[in-house]
Amino acid sequence: MPPAGLDNLKHIVVLMMENRSFDHMLGGLMKKYPKINGLTGNESNPDMNGTMVPVQPNAKFQGQLDHDPDHHFPGVDLQIFGGTPPRPGRVANMQGFIKSYATQGTGINASHAIMSYFPPERLPVLTRLATEYAVFNGWFSSIPGPTICNRAFAHYGTSFGNVDMNLFYIQDPIQSIYERMVQAGHTAKIYYYDQQSSTMEIVNLLKNQPRIFGSYSQFIGDCKGNTLPEYSFIEPCYNDHPGPGGGQILASDQHPDHNVQEGERFIANTYNAIRTKQELWETTAMLVVYDEHGGIYDHVVPPACEADGKSAPADKTGTAAPFNFDRLGVRVPAILVSPYIPRGTVVPGTEDPNGRIFEHACIPGTVTNFFLKNYDQRTSREKNSNNFLAPLTDILRPDDDCWVFDV
Repeated sequence: MPPAGLDNLKHIVVLMMENRSFDHMLGGLMKKYPKINGLTGNESNPDMNGTMVPVQPNAKFQGQLDHDPDHHFPGVDLQIFGGTPPRPGRVANMQGFIKSYATQGTGINASHAIMSYFPPERLPVLTRLATEYAVFNGWFSSIPGPTICNRAFAHYGTSFGNVDMNLFYIQDPIQSIYERMVQAGHTAKIYYYDQQSSTMEIVNLLKNQPRIFGSYSQFIGDCKGNTLPEYSFIEPCYNDHPGPGGGQILASDQHPDHNVQEGERFIANTYNAIRTKQELWETTAMLVVYDEHGGIYDHVVPPACEADGKSAPADKTGTAAPFNFDRLGVRVPAILVSPYIPRGTVVPGTEDPNGRIFEHACIPGTVTNFFLKNYDQRTSREKNSNNFLAPLTDILRPDDDCWVFDV
């Protein structure tokens, strides 16, 4: 028999934020919660003068990363391998983050900002969720590259050989998780913020609009009306723009250099929409995860992974070497929320011989396995992915033991 948390599960919600690394957002938690694989304070990187610069708990909500850190494939390669060119046997050392940020127009001192991280008290929402529910020590972006290809893994379990930000049309029989769900008689929807913010999703999904698309206000309404689909994927607001009545809507995606506090509010509002509807709360698991690290420092070396049969040629990677999709990108924050998760749950990663590795292909892999059971057209990365619902248990926490944010 599955645990009661799975047996009573009717809804899976994924909220995917933008471009922040695990250490940057959650690394400071290790001091109080030693099971969390965060920062000791001794981690460092060399700058362009060879000076070793340690991590510092001085990350700012906005203005510190006004030069967007490089998160394209060549830049991430520099960050992971410290500038060692592609060759057999080279070893990842996570020593190229300052060198990479220095290529983005920053001065020497400004390039040190890439080593900054948030003290837990500066991120009360993310900190509360990570310590109240389950935090994953080993969730990595699917490839060492940018947003579009990493988000493709979250929808399809593959990026179809793409490693860049170019939009692409799919000539492949692999279906998105939304198409799989709907064709099997289930319900699924992507909730984009609004028309001005639009959607970050792969253009191939747009042909299904409005069947699998809705706005964030519709998500809030669906929570209140208890009409939430079985699977929901939520996008934050990607840009500052005018709102109704002449007001201003601020970007909530936390992509540098958008205001991190606005993203905290968005995460809290999304959580509260589920948490304050009791029937929904007791039947929903919500994953908060980031698409990629955004060029910001993390100390954990990305592990190897199951190759997916695709290859990006050297002229696409920009590193003079092809990429065979056989290693993951940099680690990102990931938190699973459910009243069936004991407080303080930490899912071990590469730091533990018995730890488990997660990446974005786990999303369609887990959702497909849970709702569609014997669906046999998953990608190889999905088939080899871990189930992110594993932290759910038999024990339902009392209602007064589960946090509600005052926002």
